Amino acid sequence: MKIAILGAGVSGLSLARFLIEGGIAKSDLHLFEAASKIGGLCGSKTVDGFTYDETGGHILYSKDQAAMRWMIDCAGGEGAFEKRERQTKIRFGDRWVHYPFENGLGDLPPQANFDCLKGYVHAWHRRQVERSPAPTEFGAWVRWRFGDGIAHHFMDPYNQKVWKREMHELSSDWVAGRVPDAPIEDVLKSSVGIRTEGYTHQSLFYYPQKGGFQAITDGIGSTLLDRVRLKTPVREVKKRGDGFQVNGEDFDCVVSTLALTDMPKLVVGMPQPVAKAMETLEYNSIVCLLVALDEPKQPPLSWIYLPHEEQGPTNRVTYMSNYATANAPAGKSSFLCEVTFRGGSAAPGAELEGQVLAGLERAGLLRRDQVLFTDRTVSRHAYVVFDHAYGSRREAALGWLVEQGIVPLGRFGRFEYDNSDQCVIKARATAERLLATARRGGGPTGR
Repeated sequence: MKIAILGAGVSGLSLARFLIEGGIAKSDLHLFEAASKIGGLCGSKTVDGFTYDETGGHILYSKDQAAMRWMIDCAGGEGAFEKRERQTKIRFGDRWVHYPFENGLGDLPPQANFDCLKGYVHAWHRRQVERSPAPTEFGAWVRWRFGDGIAHHFMDPYNQKVWKREMHELSSDWVAGRVPDAPIEDVLKSSVGIRTEGYTHQSLFYYPQKGGFQAITDGIGSTLLDRVRLKTPVREVKKRGDGFQVNGEDFDCVVSTLALTDMPKLVVGMPQPVAKAMETLEYNSIVCLLVALDEPKQPPLSWIYLPHEEQGPTNRVTYMSNYATANAPAGKSSFLCEVTFRGGSAAPGAELEGQVLAGLERAGLLRRDQVLFTDRTVSRHAYVVFDHAYGSRREAALGWLVEQGIVPLGRFGRFEYDNSDQCVIKARATAERLLATARRGGGPTGR
């Protein structure tokens, strides 16, 4: 079975590895990659000895221990990784607030602490008494779940900064199952200064010692390099009998990790309503700025959130030099600053760097005379945006692709908010389906 895999990011590479492990001949796999390197959204970059991740600070952790072990083993085993304890804060004025926010109320100024505690208790009480269902609008969901105080002091400004949309424009679909509910006892304790922990599944994480997060995709792809066609963008996908043509070449099966928003330009014969559903799926792009610092040491932090406008356009800062010693030269340190912008719009201009540095300085994170240089990477597809039409558009898009026999896979191939481990897990499941189909002698399936 000759298989075309469109895209050599973590999903496409993992699928290829799992198919080979399951018995598919390596020579039957053909990966098309437009970029000059593998890795996709897990790519990293090194400039003058400073390494940073190109689409935001990534970490490796997973509830699926088999998937995480597989990723680690592909990239050289535990000896090739740093194991870090998550140290995450929110910068609130001149204070460090414990993360997640509801577990750090005691770090707030007294009035903000009271506002947040009062709102949380009222919201919790309403849920217990009224048994109200979770609202479908994200802004209403925040108040239903956290109350007015946390919404006002953190959730509203932070999410508007990240999503570049008003809260009422977003649905609550993306938080379903992703945001653990802090016990009311933990929130009460945190408010009076008794430390509590949330998101304990992230409390320890792995990060490659060298090469940034891309070392993982490099490891996954290390046995596949002769099957990857770099600098080979997909120009056309055409149904041909029981198979397909990709750029005029015949294949029995096509698996696409390419963004659904780009598929109408590539797939011949797509109905106009399906094309419109794909093209109007909402997403955000991102600028990632490396800030190289002439400073030997930073606070022992993993990443921090900057929710407020006066902190500049950055929404999250990753302390890259704390992730791995080799991410910065000896005696230096580095930040990775994330700035999102609406998909389909132009990236911020050259003024962005100055705005970012000014915001970080106001937040007390650096002094300008510490900055050696900055470097930017722009990624067109970074975050899936869950507006209110997301579900119907995505269903129409995926339903048609599956009917045609094209197998969609990956964060933007399926328009799902998946981390790297989830991409591996879904690639593994897709490989199992394709292998079962190959054994039966049937056609591909994307279900």
